[in-house]
Amino acid sequence: MKKVKVIITGRVQGVGFRALCRHKAKKLGVRGWVKNVDNDKVEAVFEADEEKVNQMIEWCWQGPTLASVSDINIIEGKPEGFKDFKVYK
Repeated sequence: MKKVKVIITGRVQGVGFRALCRHKAKKLGVRGWVKNVDNDKVEAVFEADEEKVNQMIEWCWQGPTLASVSDINIIEGKPEGFKDFKVYK
């Protein structure tokens, strides 16, 4: 089990990033959460096996069609045992 927190920078708010991130995570069986944060960034936590977490990070570089990702900061952490994937405001 692997857990990462990612901070995604670029044009990532107002483009459906959180909703599509949740959809992708649910499809892969990844647990955690996603939310908008100050400075027009999106923050997310992904928890699953390493391959699925890596697929989520790869997806974040693309994001939705209208997104334009300039950087992703990845911080590894200790798995917490999330039960689902949630979207926060």
